[in-house]
Parts: sequence; structure tokens; C-alpha cells
Amino acid sequence: MKTKAAVLHDPHKPFEIEELELDGPREGEVLIKYTAAGLCHSDLHLIDNDLVPRFPIIGGHEGAGIIEDVGPGVTKVKPGDHVVCSFIPNCGTCRYCATGRSNLCDMGITILDGGMPDGTFRFHRGGTDYGAMCMLGTFSERATISQHSVVKVDDWLPLETAVLVGCGVPTGWGTANYAGGVRAGDTTVVYGIGGIGINAVQGAAHAGAANVIAVDPVEFKRETALKLGATHAFATADEALAKIAELTWGQMADQALVTVGVVDEDVVTAAFNAVGKGGTVVVTGLANPEKLTVHVSGGILTLFEKTIKGTLFGSANPQYDIVRLLRLYQAGAIKLDELVTRRYTLEQVNEGYQDLRDGKNIRGVVMHEAN
Repeated sequence: MKTKAAVLHDPHKPFEIEELELDGPREGEVLIKYTAAGLCHSDLHLIDNDLVPRFPIIGGHEGAGIIEDVGPGVTKVKPGDHVVCSFIPNCGTCRYCATGRSNLCDMGITILDGGMPDGTFRFHRGGTDYGAMCMLGTFSERATISQHSVVKVDDWLPLETAVLVGCGVPTGWGTANYAGGVRAGDTTVVYGIGGIGINAVQGAAHAGAANVIAVDPVEFKRETALKLGATHAFATADEALAKIAELTWGQMADQALVTVGVVDEDVVTAAFNAVGKGGTVVVTGLANPEKLTVHVSGGILTLFEKTIKGTLFGSANPQYDIVRLLRLYQAGAIKLDELVTRRYTLEQVNEGYQDLRDGKNIRGVVMHEAN
């Protein structure tokens, strides 16, 4: 069949809208018609060459849609099911899945190549194989993906809202609750209030943190954070540091969560200085893997028993937490609708990413045409 998709051919170039050939599902695969796709900063890393994929590649890794067909051996879903995609597939049997760390599933090894686990591709044009970001390619109208990349959700939930729990919401929520271990009464600071950071704010507030401090240079984002659980908001790390010392009588923060779009040495150092004895710094944002962005005093690290750790998908479990977060949304315990700043057509994807760069969006969502 044919499908329209937003494609990257080279770094530092915009997405191009193309018509591609799409193969049907093979063993263990499903055909999905995407309803919505989130605009996440991770796709900008491909454009900016901070992450280097195999080109050409279809963008998009936060998606939700309806299953149209299934290949042999598929047991998780059936045609007509509503699903949210997980940007990390989870096989359930590898070492990491079997030990409760499905966010680290070995099937994720090909997410930047964009091919299936067996090395083959489902998108083609003119004899060229096209990859799909995170094996999903949610900036395509349709895609053939692994059954291990989908999570069935209740069909009465609006997919244009449910799409957010495919990446940004669980990553931010888990950064606070799982990786950060926020507890009632804690003081938590969040650096960077975008699609991930705003959910770290929600997660910390839901866990009962006494002080949730948001740091972002964009006033609109600070205002949004204060509406969704932050107790304080500052434009700079230095302003936040002074307030943390005041609020805690010099004990400093329990957690510092780094959710900025591009991590650098300055923000990691600020986070390290913001936590007190036994405090935890969680680095969730990305940077070019070849750049060294963590430079701190080993002596302070030891003497104050501080921890610096990374997290992928907020250390959450896609199969469990995607459904769990939607249950919390239905109960009114977390906000999702309020996270979407603007919706775009597929042809507006580059405009959407420019809005992201300009700090205009908490989350932008691409709405696919109903056809």
C-alpha cells in the first residue's frame, strides 16, 4: 500500500513529505493507522546531529492509532484495537524484560536504524529502504510495526490525548517517581519544562513533594508548571538555588531532575549543587553521546553520598505504566489535555518543530487525516 510520511534524508535539513510504499505485516507484526503523533525533542536530535540515525528515516516516535491488520502469530492485539505505541519495544523475555526493566529491552537496539529486529525494512521508495524512528515512524499515516511496540488502551479514550503517554508523560512521571524516588515531603527541582519536564512536575507533586521547583527561561512554561503542581518557578538555576537553600534551611533538594532538551555541563553541575546529602540527580534529557556533560567533584559525590543517574523512559514499564497513567488521567489525578499547546497537520511538522525551538509549546501534536 502507499502512505504519506515526513522523512529526514540528512542532518540539518527539514522534514520532507513523501509518498512511500509500505509492506504489510509479517510474523509478529501489525499494521497501524496512526491517529496522532507527538512532537518530541528527540526527533530534533536527529536533525541537529546529536543522535545519528541511518538515513533516510521517517520521524516520530510518540504515536497512537488503530490496528488495521495483524500478521501470523500476533496475540497481543486484533484489528480494530486502539493502541498507544511504546518507543522502546518490550519483548518480555530478554534479560532486561525478565528482570523488570523492560524500558531497556534488547529489541531497542535498532531504534536509530529504523529497521525491524531482523534487519529488514517495511518502508520503501524507488528501491531504497526507509527506516522508521524507534521502529515506529509515527509521522507516517500508516506503519507496519512489531506487536511488542504497542499497548492496547480503552477505545473510549481520545487517541489525540492518549498519544502523550507514549513518551513524554511516562518519561517525565517516571523520572520523578521511579528514577528519582520522590517521597512525601521531599524538595524536588526540575530543570527544563517541556513535554517531559512538565510531567516530572506532575509526578513529583502527585508523590507528595512539599516543594516542587521548576526552572525554565520561558515565562509561559513557568506559568504552566505552577498550574500543574509546581510550588515555585524560576528563570535561572541560580535563582532556584537560593530559594532551595531558604526552603530547606540549607539542607538542599532531595532530587534534581534534568529534563532540558539538550543536556550540557552547566545544567548537570547546577543540579548536582542543588541536592544535599544523599540527594539524587536524574539526567533524562539527551545530548550528543560523544560529548562529556558530567563534570563534578568526586570528593563531594563521595562525602555527601550524592547519586547521579540516567534514566530511559523514566525507568517505567511501557506495558503497565501506559495503561496506569491513562487510568490516573481518567481519575483526574494527572492532566493530559492541558499539555497540548497546539495541533498540526503532517504538512506543518516543520512549523511545529520551529515552535518547539522557539519555546512556544509544552507539547505539539500532529493529527493525521482520517482516510
